[in-house]
Amino acid sequence: MGKKDTKSKTKKDSQLVLRLDKSERDEFVDLCKDLDTSAAREIRGFIRRFMKENREETS
Repeated sequence: MGKKDTKSKTKKDSQLVLRLDKSERDEFVDLCKDLDTSAAREIRGFIRRFMKENREETS
């Protein structure tokens, strides 16, 4: 299965807008670039981990 096939199955259809200090945002984006990842990927990963951990606590 190619990369294109994977992307079509996980198409994102919603946005979350948040506000933070420009310097904090810039530092985060730069760090993500240094680590060869994207800010969006890291934030999605955080959200998934947060939901998984807290879903288990509330069940």
